[in-house]
Amino acid sequence: MTGPGLPAGDPSSQTPQVMLRPWGLVERGQKGRDPLAFQLSCTMGQKKQRASDAKRHQSPSDGTQTPSPKELHLGPPTTLGPTRSIYFSSPEGCPARLGSAFFDQPAVSLARAFLGQILVRRLDDGTELRGRIVETEAYLGPEDEAAHSRGGRQTPRNRGMFMKPGTLYVYLIYGMYFCMNVSSQGDGACVLLRALEPLGGLEAMRQLRYALRKGAAGRALKDRELCNGPSKLCQALAIDRSFDQRDLARDEAVWLEQGRPAPSEPAVVAAARVGIGQAGEWAQKPLRFYVQGSPWVSVVDRAAERDTQAGARACSHKDF
Repeated sequence: MTGPGLPAGDPSSQTPQVMLRPWGLVERGQKGRDPLAFQLSCTMGQKKQRASDAKRHQSPSDGTQTPSPKELHLGPPTTLGPTRSIYFSSPEGCPARLGSAFFDQPAVSLARAFLGQILVRRLDDGTELRGRIVETEAYLGPEDEAAHSRGGRQTPRNRGMFMKPGTLYVYLIYGMYFCMNVSSQGDGACVLLRALEPLGGLEAMRQLRYALRKGAAGRALKDRELCNGPSKLCQALAIDRSFDQRDLARDEAVWLEQGRPAPSEPAVVAAARVGIGQAGEWAQKPLRFYVQGSPWVSVVDRAAERDTQAGARACSHKDF
C-alpha cells in the first residue's frame, strides 16, 4: 500500500507483517527481544498510563473529581458586579427605595437631591400613590430665622427636626392644613416638600383632595392642581399629624424611591422661600429649589429663573 508523499516500493510504506504466536502478536523485526517480555512491558506501560490519567483527574486532598481537558470551558466570572449603592435599602429586583444614608446630608444639598425622586404613599387598602418631587425648601436650623427651630428652640411639636436624618416632621398650619418636612444633617435642620408631579393613583389623589379641601367643592381639579403646594401634597397623599416622627427610610406606609435619570439634567432654580415675610434677611435667601419649566411647581419666580439662566450662560462661557 502506498501512502501520500512516499515513493512506491519504499520499505517504510509497506504494511508491517506479523506472525501469530501462542502469546499474541509480535511485529517482525523485533530481533533480540523476548516476545513474552515485550508483551509484559506493553501491558505494564498501559497500566501505568491509566493510573497516571486517573491521578490527574482526581484532587489530591479531598478526592473530588476535576474536569478533564475536554470538560474545561470558559464561563462568566464568578465575582459579582458593582455593589448596590449604600443609599438603597430595598432588595435587588425591587424598586430602589432610598435608605438612611440618602438623608444624611446638609439641608441645602438634601433639598436639591430630593428633586426628581419619587415619593410613595401606600394607603390602608393597598393602593399606592406616587409623585415625583419637583419643589423643596431648605431650613437650616437654629441660625435660620424662618425655621421652627430658630434660636435652638425645641418643643414637643418640632422634635422631629432634631431627630436623625430622614425623620418626618409634620405640622399643622392655620388649624386645618398639614405640611411635611424631612430632617437632614444638623440639629433643627430639615427640608419641606412643596410640590409633586403626580405619577400614579391620580384618581385616588383627586378623591382625597375633594374630601379634605375647604371650599370650591364643585370645581373639578386638574392634574397639575393635585400636589402643587405643601398642604395640597399632604391632602392628596392623606398625610396628617400621625406621620410625625416616622422614619422615611423604614416606614411601611410612606417612603422614597430613586427616580429615573432624565436624558439631560434639568435646570434647578434657587429662589426665595414662600410665606416667610417676617423672617428678615432670611426671607430673601435662595433656599427654595424647583425644576425649571415644570408645570407642577407651586410658585414660579421669573426673576430667579433669569438669574439661573444667566449663571448657566456664564458657566458655559468659562468652559471655552
